[in-house]
Amino acid sequence: MMFNDIKLLLTEKFGEAVITGEETGGLQPALLINPDDIAAVCLELRNNPKTYFDFLSSLSGVHYNDEDNRYGVVYHLASIPYKTQLTLKVSKPHDRESADLPEFKSITSVYRTADWHERETYDLLGIYFEGHPDLRRILLPDDWEGFPLRKDYQAAEYYKGIKID
Repeated sequence: MMFNDIKLLLTEKFGEAVITGEETGGLQPALLINPDDIAAVCLELRNNPKTYFDFLSSLSGVHYNDEDNRYGVVYHLASIPYKTQLTLKVSKPHDRESADLPEFKSITSVYRTADWHERETYDLLGIYFEGHPDLRRILLPDDWEGFPLRKDYQAAEYYKGIKID
C-alpha cells in the first residue's frame, strides 16, 4: 500500500480528523496523527491485512521548544512481509509553567517493543505515556532531577557530591 492509500484507509476508518497533516518533504513521508487516536491507528495498521505494520522499529520523543512549547512522539512502523515503512507523528503544546508532564497515550498494548522505547522517552524527555504498565526511569538514576534531552534542560554541576563535566 502506498502513502496515499494508507491515508485513505485511515480517514475511511476513523474520519477526517484522525490525520492532522502530513510531511512529504523529507526522505520518508510522515502522517501527523491526532494524539488521542494514536493507539487505535497503530492497532488498525498492525491488524489490517492490507497494511500489516507488524513491527515498531523506533519510537522517539521530541521537544520542539517552539512558541507553543510542543512535545511530540515519532513512530517508525515497518511491515516485514510487505517490506514497507511508515512514519507517524503526534504532537501537542505544553504549558511551560506547568509542573505536569506532557502526556500521550501508550501503544504498549499494540507493540510490546514500545515498553522500553516509551520508558526511554519518559526518562530523557519527561513525556508521560498514559496506560504504560511500568513507566519509570530506565537509563538515569531514580533520583535524577530533570530530563536531559529537553532543549531547556539545565545540567546540574554535581550529582551526589560528584562533579558533572
